Amino acid sequence: MTLIEQQGRKLIVHSAMTVETATALLDQSLPLLTRGQSLELDLSEVSDADSSAISVMLEWLRVANSRQVQLKYSGLPPSLLSLASLYGVLEMIPQGVWRLHKVSSLRFWGQMARANPP
Repeated sequence: MTLIEQQGRKLIVHSAMTVETATALLDQSLPLLTRGQSLELDLSEVSDADSSAISVMLEWLRVANSRQVQLKYSGLPPSLLSLASLYGVLEMIPQGVWRLHKVSSLRFWGQMARANPP
């Protein structure tokens, strides 16, 4: 089963990012991180995420750095932004992500505040 698809310089994740899929995602994606290139990891189709998603994202960044691959994320769902913020690693994710998804994140937090008043 293909969990990640390459379209030119874009890798698109077509699955959940959970403990059940983490190993398969890494197995399928790491060979695609070829030395010296620039890639975008599109997470807009991620259907579900847990804390292992953050581990996978950080591993992608670690491997990309070791292979001199310029990596940026796009399409992070609010749930992933929330997890990254909760674990204090949002700053480690390439800055373009926050600028691209700041409105989505603010909307998510506004909805959370309305759903869970103090």
